[in-house]
Amino acid sequence: MLSGEMRGLERPIEFGMTRWGISAKPKIQVQKLNAWYSQKQALFDVSFSIPPNMVTAMIGPSGCGKSTLIRCLNRMHEMVIGARVEGEVLLDGLNIYGSDLDPVDVRRRIGMVFQKPNPFPNMSISDNVVAGLKLTGVKDRRKLEEATRRCLERVYLWDEVKDELKRSGASLSGGQQQRLCIARALAIEPEVLLMDEPCSALDPTATARIEQLIAELKQAYTVVIVTHNMQQASRVADYTAFMYLGKLIEFDETAKLFENPSEQLTERYITGKFG
Repeated sequence: MLSGEMRGLERPIEFGMTRWGISAKPKIQVQKLNAWYSQKQALFDVSFSIPPNMVTAMIGPSGCGKSTLIRCLNRMHEMVIGARVEGEVLLDGLNIYGSDLDPVDVRRRIGMVFQKPNPFPNMSISDNVVAGLKLTGVKDRRKLEEATRRCLERVYLWDEVKDELKRSGASLSGGQQQRLCIARALAIEPEVLLMDEPCSALDPTATARIEQLIAELKQAYTVVIVTHNMQQASRVADYTAFMYLGKLIEFDETAKLFENPSEQLTERYITGKFG
């Protein structure tokens, strides 16, 4: 667990009974979040809550702030030279931007999978999976082997590579590489998994497998996905956020947002009138 004082709302936002029959406090609360790249502001007073053990999608046209927002959720945005953030991101009520928190601990609890599969090219398949564990000091060979098998099985890759674990991770197909990267993210046992357009570089078959995997992962993790594909959001997401020009325009249950949006701008975007 992360250390630090608890800084949350006096009355945390709670999700009422939904069509899933779930009532729960949010896993993540974003409060008046603003972000900049040097002097250019990319996010403007973004506030919303992400429910636990569900898939939340972020949609919107290119340059609307989706990727910036998701990177702010685990403090990766601050790794860009000149970038800064104001506002709060609360994980179980704890502000991840608290001055006494280690960003590395934050990123362990909130993992990330990127748009382009990025296995470490000079590492084997098995070493790719447990790279994060080794960085945290795990040296026991049996534990590393067990983690390799467990995580590869979780992403349905074990049967495909179990006899070739010493091959380079970069030798796999694009879809296999992305599942390997998801396995690597799961190995450090995060609570939240962020995915920044994880299927944009994949063919339809690989995309379908990743989407099936996302639907299954929410049983154990809270999943947030950025996607440029509205059909994908409608297939995999329980909740959807629509971003435009750095602002959160609408956030609602996915079915409601697509079938009966509250904002005219949302309706224009999902019907293809711009974007």
